[in-house]
Amino acid sequence: MKTFLLLFLAMFTAVSCRDRNEYLQPAYFSFMVNINEPSFFDLSVPTGWVYYNGNNVNLIIYRNDLEVFHVYDARSTYNPTDPCNCEVASDNVTIQDPCSGSKWLLSDGFLLEGPATFNLLEYDYDFDLTTGNLYLFSQ
Repeated sequence: MKTFLLLFLAMFTAVSCRDRNEYLQPAYFSFMVNINEPSFFDLSVPTGWVYYNGNNVNLIIYRNDLEVFHVYDARSTYNPTDPCNCEVASDNVTIQDPCSGSKWLLSDGFLLEGPATFNLLEYDYDFDLTTGNLYLFSQ
């Protein structure tokens, strides 16, 4: 039992002391888009999505329902030092990494199949239903 406990503690320590630079680092940005503009037409209805290039970050924006969105970093979490940009699959249900074959759900960014081991990186937003302004930002 002692051996098991020591092994468990050693594994926990090794995992918690990893260099955080191994993981995909968030981009820092702040944008405002209006979903009533023609380029964001697909966001006017639930289950719609668009790609958004915000200079220093590529995003996939998905609308769950009238007021709930998901704003994903398009970079795959598989290879943080040289990530591929993910794409929404033709099924409009999954997001895929064309380099590794990893897949995530479009509706919540959860990993479906690897070799990636992390969910998609997700960013914050505020939405004004009256004006259609969607504020995208990272903290």
